Order: sequence, then structure tokens, then C-alpha cells
Amino acid sequence: MTDLVGRNVVVTGAARGIGAACAKAFAEAGAQVLCADLNEPHETARTIRDANGKATAVQCDVADEASVRALFEQAATLGPLHAAVNCAGIIHERPLLDTPIEEFDRVIAVNLRGSFLVGREALRAMSGRKGRLIMVASDLAYYGRETFSPYVASKHGVLGLVRSWAREFAPDILVNALCPGPIDTAMLAAEHMTPEWREKELAIPLARFGQPEEIASMALFLAGPHAQYITGQGIGVNGGSIMP
Repeated sequence: MTDLVGRNVVVTGAARGIGAACAKAFAEAGAQVLCADLNEPHETARTIRDANGKATAVQCDVADEASVRALFEQAATLGPLHAAVNCAGIIHERPLLDTPIEEFDRVIAVNLRGSFLVGREALRAMSGRKGRLIMVASDLAYYGRETFSPYVASKHGVLGLVRSWAREFAPDILVNALCPGPIDTAMLAAEHMTPEWREKELAIPLARFGQPEEIASMALFLAGPHAQYITGQGIGVNGGSIMP
């Protein structure tokens, strides 16, 4: 078990899915977690506190610079920041020729601009000290996917940020990305993905959807003492969907 007692961690996208699982895993490891989400992260924080963990909640729009700065100002009141995990993201399935520019802009705003803003402020908060920044990308960033081009582009951009920042902030701050495969979250729900694509997602070696807790366990590893020689990587937790 990774011991993060006395450490402070920010998790975005913490209201549900991978973000909620990460927030709970870090709290179980002893960290004080600041749960951030646009859509009411208070339930996740409440669940953590009910289990005798330490958590507070802040509403944050990761695409909005002022909102992200306010989030990290709140984090500073808790003490020095040890790690940040950016899980906030959205996805849409639509053929390219039917994709309005407004939808493209929104996906890029949340997934890529949001990653830039959260990453920048987290790195600013950890500057001059040891720290860990963990971004959530996707296996689709490696091989693309028809009818998901804005999402694929945004996640490919996240990997670019991670590689650049890993070089810029080494050796003190380690920066890595998690690249999940198909995970059993709301992103795979019918409002985001057709039943046909859900079936295609299962055509991988492990033939099942992953669980959010399986992504959280890797995030916890990257924040812990056994990952001190890992930076600038996109780490696949994907059931074999992609083998770069």
C-alpha cells in the first residue's frame, strides 16, 4: 500500500467515474484530498469523510482560468501540494462531417485547455519541491478512432503536454499520463457512445471493460515512492487494447 499520510492531493473530475475512484484511493492511502468537479463533487468528499478520510470539495470548471486558479488557491490553504490528478474530461461520438465547430471547441476546451490550466497551476503550486502530476489521456490518443476525432485530438494533445512538462520540471516533479482503455464509466453510456461502439470496445485481449478503481490504483502508484524513475510516460491501463 502506498502511504500518503500527511500529503495533499487535488483530483479533478472527482464527482464520478475515474476521478471519484482516484479521490477515494488517495484518501484511503492517507492523503487529504481536494475533490474538484463542475458537477457537485460534494458527494465524493462526503463518502470519503464517512469512511474517516480527509476530503473537501470545490466546484471547478477546468476550462475556465479563473476557476482553476481559485481551485489551487483553495488547495494552498490545506498546505503544500504533493500531487494533482486531472481526470476531468468529456467525449462525443459523431461523424466528422456532422460535427459542429461548437462541439469541437467544447471538447478541446475541457480536455486540452483544461489539462493545460490544471497542469500549469499544479506545477506552479509544486514548483521548487518534489511533486507528481498525473494526467488522464486515453488509449485512443495512440491509434485514433473514427467518429471521435475531437476527443482523439484532445487526448493526443494531453500526451504532448505531459512530455514537454516532464522535461521542463525534471527532476523534482514527475509528470505522467494514464491512458485508459474502455472503462465502465458514464463515458461509455448510451448518450455518449452507440451500442455498436460499446461492443467494439470489448474486442480486446481481456474482453471486458476496466473498472475505475483499476485506473485509480495506477494513479496511486505513480504518486508513491516506487515510481521515482518514471516521468514523461503515457501508461496504458487498457486490457490490451493498444500495445505501443
